Amino acid sequence: MTDFPVLLSGTRAPTFMWATEHEVEPAVLDQLRNIAALPWVHGVRVMPDVHLGKGATVGSVIAMRDAVSPAAVGVDIGCGMEGVKTSLHADDLPADLGGIRTSIERAVPVGFRAHDEAVDPARLGLDTSEWQDLWRRFGELHGGVSSLESKAGKQLGTLGGGNHFIEVCLDEHDAVWLMLHSGSRHIGNRLAEQHIAEARELPHNQDLPDRDLAVFVAGTPQMAAYRNDLFWAQEYARVNRRIMLALTMRALRGCFTGRRIEFDEPISCHHNYVAEETIDGQPMLVTRKGAIRAGKGDMGLIPGSMGTGSYVVRGLGSDDSFQSAAHGAGRRMSRKKAKKTFGSRDLREQTSGIECRKDDGVLDEIPGAYKDIDSVIDAQTALVEVVAKLRQVVCVKG
Repeated sequence: MTDFPVLLSGTRAPTFMWATEHEVEPAVLDQLRNIAALPWVHGVRVMPDVHLGKGATVGSVIAMRDAVSPAAVGVDIGCGMEGVKTSLHADDLPADLGGIRTSIERAVPVGFRAHDEAVDPARLGLDTSEWQDLWRRFGELHGGVSSLESKAGKQLGTLGGGNHFIEVCLDEHDAVWLMLHSGSRHIGNRLAEQHIAEARELPHNQDLPDRDLAVFVAGTPQMAAYRNDLFWAQEYARVNRRIMLALTMRALRGCFTGRRIEFDEPISCHHNYVAEETIDGQPMLVTRKGAIRAGKGDMGLIPGSMGTGSYVVRGLGSDDSFQSAAHGAGRRMSRKKAKKTFGSRDLREQTSGIECRKDDGVLDEIPGAYKDIDSVIDAQTALVEVVAKLRQVVCVKG
């Protein structure tokens, strides 16, 4: 068994991996070396769910001095997880879970859909101060998104598509959990694309090994503008998940009329974001793209695919990993390859016993397109401790 981490060969900045080189695609290793070659990079940490991304690798943690690369965050700024344990037990669930799935899909728009009108968080019993702050600051965002205020409002509390999901799960003691995965929707994507395009044109980025790794540097108006929009989008993503979870909780209550359902304190974590942190005694901008913070005691959620279960974890505060851990199973093949490799019959077999879509529209999300989540967890026993293992019984996708 490999002792992690292992040092990636041929890098300028120290790059430690919770995976072995022979397990990682050569294109991914090249991408990691390009990241580590940037003069602003202090160090790179690579999670066991690592796979190819645009510019920066998914499953990477990058500590930079006085700089940040928008591509190292990704276009779904603030994407992350939300989960909550309920007072329900497996025995409380109906034999046919189709009604629960339908209730959730009615409550939370999926795919390209949005709410007809912006959701008022006060009607869900939520604190409205963060929601109000988002709209107070909207006029300060990049001019390229000025026409999207109404759309952004209606997309708060919506799921999106791709690998985003809402699930009803059971833990090892058959307690019922709700869990969801989503980000900053269209507004976050547009903000990211605007800033990535602007960074590519800056003079100091013209000789980079990969122009998609273009950076903003401290003390410039471009950096100030990006940080403003970045932190806004991260907050938007968090509020989006909070509203979505409240809507899902209300939908679940509606399936159990006359019964009081209690919910524990939710667990929330970003896995595409930037934070100001101290690394090796120095102030850094730490970018996690497909990674969660795993400081000592930090609670986190690490999902697998739509048919393989997920983990609730607690961070162990490893300085070796920049106090980080994996964000999920990680893809082992592209969406295009998954559609060529598998068919609807494979999807039905691999999601047997789970109430979910089983059509070609979600074939690229088939469990076989993802790495083994148990192996991903096993590779990071020094980074997180397992609190609970969840298995989904309902999965909603766009």
